[in-house]
Order: sequence, then structure tokens, then C-alpha cells
Amino acid sequence: MKKTCLAVALISASTLSAPTVEAARVKDLVVVKGVRSNPLIGYGLVVGLSGTGDTRRTIFTQQSLSNLLRRLGVNVDAGRLDIRNTAAVMVTAEIPPFAGSGESIDVVVSAVGDARSLTSGTLLMTPLKGADGEIYAVAQGQLVVGGYEVDAPFARVRKNFPTVARVPNGATIERTIDSRYVDDEQKILLTLNEADFTTADRIVTAVNGTFGDGTAAASSPGQVEVTVPEASRASPVAFLAQLERLDVTADSKAKVVFNERSGTVVVGGSVTLGPAAIAHGNLNVAVLTQFGVSQPAPFARRGRTVVVPNTSVSVEEDESQLRAVQATTTVEDLVRALNALGASSRDLMAILEALKAAGSLRAELEVL
Repeated sequence: MKKTCLAVALISASTLSAPTVEAARVKDLVVVKGVRSNPLIGYGLVVGLSGTGDTRRTIFTQQSLSNLLRRLGVNVDAGRLDIRNTAAVMVTAEIPPFAGSGESIDVVVSAVGDARSLTSGTLLMTPLKGADGEIYAVAQGQLVVGGYEVDAPFARVRKNFPTVARVPNGATIERTIDSRYVDDEQKILLTLNEADFTTADRIVTAVNGTFGDGTAAASSPGQVEVTVPEASRASPVAFLAQLERLDVTADSKAKVVFNERSGTVVVGGSVTLGPAAIAHGNLNVAVLTQFGVSQPAPFARRGRTVVVPNTSVSVEEDESQLRAVQATTTVEDLVRALNALGASSRDLMAILEALKAAGSLRAELEVL
């Protein structure tokens, strides 16, 4: 059993360099209002399967196929249809911003019944609707499945998920979605990916320093409003392209992220430690059960053989010591201090939580 004795004394350092942060483009820090994709969804049928489609238990597949045939002029009783070569599917897609009528987009096809595989299937014409219920695209085409499933008596082999497929360029856009990014007052709204007062102020400073005072103003830590200058109103695309190329040093809160499921600890670049003294030890409890057999005496007329458990409990507590390392003002020093503990990631979670409670860890803790 591996024993871990953890201890550290953190004291302030005299001179340590401040962390350096690389500048990022405004394009990577914000989202322009009106420039976004829109999800589409539709219900359809996949045909041409080799007996791997829905079974008779999927009633809505029978009804859908019967209704489709009826619209094509073929009247048939839904209960008499054999649908093993047919599967009911949900079709999803994303229509990108500024997409025009007639352009093609990819679609994802997912089985909703009890079909085993969509391999070799063909998606029949399926209208795709937006959140408002209007049809924006129509999908149809041959499915591309990134897996397979092979059945044999008492055996089955499957790779990936053959009940999900794609149709490259399988949908044609029939209606465009308005993607206006400049309003009637010639203003553009920039939404920060992570709301922060300092980052918003730096974006405003960079924009005003390039295009003139009054061009940009921060209405909140998450939004910056930019007015298109008079000289650029004839070509707002060129203005926005120049604005996106501006370099801004983003700021963010110091944060430590824990993933309890995987035992991952991620420390942000702005995390620092103040003076503290820590002793951390492990408590190990071992429970051991051994089974013995109790038999009656030879030639005894009474008694029977029984299994008797013998349980022992041992408790071992590791000793804690104090080790002296310097306090940290850079993430490199913090990593060096944490590595000196020789602790596992889960031990580090407990140590960092205790440092936060003591006021020494200057960071926000987030548990995933």
C-alpha cells in the first residue's frame, strides 16, 4: 500500500514576475448579434434496409409508411405492411448564418424506433422545420453510416452506432433566415463569450483608439455596442472585419476546476496562493474477512458443518509533517508547490478546498 505524507508551509516570496497573457483577437472574444446558426428538425422514413429496420412493434412506422403510400396513390392497410426494410428517423441539421436559398447542408439521421441498423438506407424527402414551425430546408439522399452490426446465432458484433447516420449535403435550403448584424441606427452589438468588466473595457479602448472616440461603449460587462462610422457605412463588412482583427488582452477570474468523476484538476493561469501552513495525512481503514469451517466431532450424532466468518479491522493513519515552500504569484510556481506535495489529484482537491476556506487560495473553485 502506498503511503502519502503531505505537508507544506507556504510563505510569501520577495520578487516574482507577474504572469504574462497573450493578446487575442476581438473575433475570438465576442459573438456578433445576428450572426448565428439555427437548428432544424424533421421526421422522415429511411427505406432500402436489409431487414434491419423497425419491427411491427413500432406502430408509427407502419402508419407513416401507409400515409406516404396513400399520398402517392397507393392504398394499403397499415397492419398488413412488412416494415423490416423501413425505419422511422429524426432528421436534424444546422442552417448557418447568411446561407442562401439553394445551398446544401449536412444532415444527421437518427433512428427513433427499434431498427438495428441504417446501413444501406436511403432517406426519403423530409421537410426540416425551424423553431417557428416553418419549413426552411428539405432533406433526401443516401445514408453514410460510420459503423456496422452483424448478427449470428447466439452472437452479435457491432462497431460504433449503426442507428445514427449522416447525409453529406443532404438538405437543400428553401428559405433564408434574416442575419442582420447592423440595426437601423447603424449599431453593432458584440456579446462577450465570457462576461468580464475588464475585458469589455479593453475592447472599448481598442475600438475607440482605432476608429475614434465614441465608436464603442460597454453597456454591460457582457455587451459592447459599436456604432459604424460614417465613412464605413457603405461597407460594414470591411469595417467589421477590421474590428475583429484588433488585439485585446482578455481578462478572467482566477479559477480552479475539479472533475470529481475523473479526478482531473485544472488550475487557471491567474491563480495565486497566499501564506499558509498545511498538514495533510491519509486515514486508511482495512476490513479483512476470512472464512473457516466448523465441523462436528467424529461419530457425533448431532451437529453439522458450518462456515464461520472471521473479520478483522485495522486502521492506519499516516503521519503529517510541515514542509516549507515559497508562496506563489505565478501558475508555474503554484504547479511546482503542488508537485512538491507528492499528492494524488483527489488529495489536491481536498488541499485546495481547505486553502480556499482558509483564505489563502485566491481563486474560484468550480466542480464539474
